[in-house]
Amino acid sequence: MIELLKRFGRPFRRELTLGPASKLIEVVFDLLSPLVVTLMIDRGVGERNVEALLMYGALLVIMALAGFASTLVCQKMAARASQGLGTSMRDALFAHINAFSFAELDRFGTPSLITRITNDVNQVQLAIALAIRQLTRFPLLALGSMVAALLIDVKLGLIFLVSTPLIGAIFWFVMARCIPYFRRMQRQLDQIGLITREGLSGARVVRAFVREEHERGRFAHAAFGQADTAIAVGRLSCVLNPATFLVMNLAVCAILWVGGFQVEAGALTQGQVMAFVNYMTQTLLAIVYVANLVVVFTKASASADRIVEVLACEPTIRDAAEQDVGRSSGSAGDSLTADIDPNAPAIRLCGASFVYPGSAEDAVHDVTLEVPRGGTLGVIGGTGSGKSTLVSLLPRLYDVTRGSVEICGRDVRTWPVESLRRAFGFVPQKAELVSGTVRSNLLWRDPLAADDDLWRALEVAQAADFVRALPEGLDAPVEAGGKNFSGGQRQRLTIARALVGDPALLVMDDSASALDYRTDAALRKAVRALGASGSCGGMTTVVVSQRVSSVSDADLICVMRHGRAVGVGTHEELMATCAVYREIAESQLYQKPAALAAGKGVAAHA
Repeated sequence: MIELLKRFGRPFRRELTLGPASKLIEVVFDLLSPLVVTLMIDRGVGERNVEALLMYGALLVIMALAGFASTLVCQKMAARASQGLGTSMRDALFAHINAFSFAELDRFGTPSLITRITNDVNQVQLAIALAIRQLTRFPLLALGSMVAALLIDVKLGLIFLVSTPLIGAIFWFVMARCIPYFRRMQRQLDQIGLITREGLSGARVVRAFVREEHERGRFAHAAFGQADTAIAVGRLSCVLNPATFLVMNLAVCAILWVGGFQVEAGALTQGQVMAFVNYMTQTLLAIVYVANLVVVFTKASASADRIVEVLACEPTIRDAAEQDVGRSSGSAGDSLTADIDPNAPAIRLCGASFVYPGSAEDAVHDVTLEVPRGGTLGVIGGTGSGKSTLVSLLPRLYDVTRGSVEICGRDVRTWPVESLRRAFGFVPQKAELVSGTVRSNLLWRDPLAADDDLWRALEVAQAADFVRALPEGLDAPVEAGGKNFSGGQRQRLTIARALVGDPALLVMDDSASALDYRTDAALRKAVRALGASGSCGGMTTVVVSQRVSSVSDADLICVMRHGRAVGVGTHEELMATCAVYREIAESQLYQKPAALAAGKGVAAHA
């Protein structure tokens, strides 16, 4: 909590100062009130002085109004500080998470990050508000009441000194056992978020396989586990209030018992005994409230640790220290044209290897290849062979564990990350669209692109026909995830999005799997024609596919198996030398290899 306040509290110093100061004024009036009541009893009621009774009553009203005004100021300061700090934390978390590489995203997991940016920030936000409004009030009220009671009578004040440590011991006993439970509850909330996300996003699959009962069982198991933990915490927490109220009532009884003898002996007045009871009640009620605040702050402390853990996690992929950061604001067109070797290939991998954290084996192992500028690289292999991981190394979504990846003759680790990724048009394996319109989705790479550029990209992606058929055209709505489009339409829209802005390199990671052979062939032809323009001597294309027909006309084909490049060459060369490639080709086509080698009739049969 302290670390978060140091990091985000500076813009809210005024609120964080005025709030407790206003509450301090209220506490002062609360501490003076029993003294005024004492005077009302001793000089007003005891002496039957109506004038004194009215005067002290009016003073109590004035003090109450002044306390109420200071409370309003404190409430406003607490709201502004807590909401402002919460917003700042969410902004910082969201920005920091977006700077993560895929390695950090894999480490935390999407459900956990969502819980941290929502529920955990809410817990911290609540704690800040309560700290300003109540944590300032009740400890000061308890301390001030104790001092005032001791000033009235030391003997009765000793009752405070006995009861307060006893209540503190109860707090320590309960809270020491609650903290581990609160941390466990946050982890269980992450699990509930994961199951909920999987169940809702995969609702069609769940229903298709009649797995509703299974999913309900998974959710119930996680929910009841979290509920059991919450109940365990509740059982411990419920000890606090009865125990503290028992101590308070016993202390009040002791004050009345001892105070009665003091009044009878003339050492104290009735008003002073009443003031003692009021101070005792204020002190112990304040401690009870602090007990409830401890529960809130314990939860907030666990949440704050989880927030700090994310903020303290440094992205593994960052610009090199010697890099000119100002260059990262350049456009995609000029980012790869300065300070590069004009004769270097567009893509060069030299012994590139990558291993996922916690894995014993390389996902990509010792891959070496070169792709000329304006050329096409095809990557083919079975499921889990490392195709997607390999192409993720090109725009530096992951960093190689060993070896190097060069773009236009320069190691990707020396490029400004933003400049490097602006040069790529990346079409992921899973077609993802965001809520908005077709136009807003297409403008991701180049927000200033004209409608003509958008339609040109749609034409190349074979998406222009169905977009024109939409009543609103480019302004047709897109639901979250593109759920109002078919799988093939989503894929074509994501391809068009990657083409807007003339990228220097286009990576299509199995992005035509939902397209029929005819549309796929037309797409490949259009992309090849587009390759004549662009930076780096022409647009270089990387096509990942499990279809031989999609990669057979590539300038270079990389055959992946168990993370290794078991074959690199043209289609004709691989048919002659690579058994894995030949097996894939013959399993997909009934035609003779000679016909396949000639590139004829590739889409005739599947």
